[in-house]
Amino acid sequence: MRLEKGYTIGQIAEKTHLSIHTLRYYEKEGIVPFIKRTESGIRIYEEEHIDWFKFLNCLRKTGMSITRLKDFSDLTLQGDETIDQRIQILEQQRKFIEGQIEILMSYIEMINFKTEMYSKQKKESKTPENQGKHTQKG
Repeated sequence: MRLEKGYTIGQIAEKTHLSIHTLRYYEKEGIVPFIKRTESGIRIYEEEHIDWFKFLNCLRKTGMSITRLKDFSDLTLQGDETIDQRIQILEQQRKFIEGQIEILMSYIEMINFKTEMYSKQKKESKTPENQGKHTQKG
């Protein structure tokens, strides 16, 4: 059921891949303000909420805390005079993500090294002179 001028919480959950619980929590915490309601209390989400929720999800998935999300949301509500502060928050988050990428890349290198080592070990163990020998290297 699509509302006449908006979306239900279920539709927003589907479009943003966030749970209904998360959507309600974000509203309760003031991270997503200005959600209208019908006379019977049903939330009415608008098109811009979809992008906002997707952006919040991006920030959360990259490790931003709820407190920091709230700070960012508050700054957004304050208007254009807070753009520099919002840029700073986003740059800090980008640096954090880049650090995580470096760590993950080092793990990939370790895994690649071990994979190559085991592949070489397997190949060497199939040579006629090594048939029947058991080696155990970690």
